[in-house]
Amino acid sequence: MRILFLTDNFPPEMNAPATRTWEHCKEWVNLGVNVTVITCAPNFPEGKVFKGYKNKFIQTELIDGIKVVRVWSYISANNGFLKRIIDYTSYAIMSFIVGLWYKCDVIIATSPQFFTTISGYALSVFKRKPWIFELRDLWPESIRAVGAMENKRILDFFEKIELFLYKKATLIIPVTDSFKQNLINRGINESKIKVIKNGVDLSVYKPIEKDSQLLEKYQLKNKFIVSYIGTHGMAHNLSFILDSIKDLNGDIHFLFIGGGASKEKLLNQAKHLNLNNCTFLDFVPKSEISKYISIIDVALVNLKKSDTFKTVIPSKIFENAAMRKPILLGVEGESAQIINSYKAGECFTPEDKDDFLLKLNKIYNNSKQEHNCYFEGLGNLAQDFNRRSLANKMLNTIKFIT
Repeated sequence: MRILFLTDNFPPEMNAPATRTWEHCKEWVNLGVNVTVITCAPNFPEGKVFKGYKNKFIQTELIDGIKVVRVWSYISANNGFLKRIIDYTSYAIMSFIVGLWYKCDVIIATSPQFFTTISGYALSVFKRKPWIFELRDLWPESIRAVGAMENKRILDFFEKIELFLYKKATLIIPVTDSFKQNLINRGINESKIKVIKNGVDLSVYKPIEKDSQLLEKYQLKNKFIVSYIGTHGMAHNLSFILDSIKDLNGDIHFLFIGGGASKEKLLNQAKHLNLNNCTFLDFVPKSEISKYISIIDVALVNLKKSDTFKTVIPSKIFENAAMRKPILLGVEGESAQIINSYKAGECFTPEDKDDFLLKLNKIYNNSKQEHNCYFEGLGNLAQDFNRRSLANKMLNTIKFIT
């Protein structure tokens, strides 16, 4: 089988879409599938091309047996709606043009933004091949949720395109049950929707000893460390977290790792609040992430309070669970159901300071006990969302339509 996969995020970028695509494709290659990924020069989220790469018309490399084709695109930081649209559109056009030259049996195009899926649909028409819409985010609904754009007419126009693409896709693979129900409620045929949730590569993420060198380097020895690792964007509302931690117990220290549109504001906010119980670090290489997770005591997963975000399951839940780090979750809906059902941490109401501090202190107090009451649930959660099993499930679903 030959799979042509379109995604504008791929390693060495380390956000959720890049990781999911890489881990799935890597497993498919191991099973004998020929996989070509068309992406762009790595630049997320700062809008700066990573060291060792150039934003050229086309360049190719081999990563874990995956043929990676990088095409030129207009590059901008992950802020400013118009610039992002130009960014997305340029990638969609280039991936379509370049994709015409690669033979395949099936085309997969992944969101969160759907311009990539427009390219996937167009290629399927020209190549007369089935195409799969991998639905990672309800876009543009998520744009409404964070208030990034207020022009209702434009958003309504985008939603019409979104529905058109759902109807034209041979198969839709959403990453949550809530996404599936959303599509069904909007008239999409249930028979063409197959949920494949996110997960974790258990060969990479597993319990390990704390990295003493990192603790020493950042002066975090004897601290109870709460970490947030990932994009610092509008949707993540880390400003709420900073406002909530100024009067915390001196043993509790927050470690923010990553970058994004909101990071500069967060740094200024921390300075203004005179916070001495938090540390900000830039993105670290994907290969280093497990070492940083090893030193923490709690994994913070937080999103802005919105009905839209009740439908998502942040992928960082699974990586931290695999390393047996309790989850402090500020997301309602399907994510909270998972954490509660596995007893893998504590859930607080988004943007509720009192509830946030209550649940944080509950995990802190439990950490003083001899038995980690979350350990078993975290292990069960990780096993049930093993990325290898999920990749195999997705491949079998793909084979069914080819």
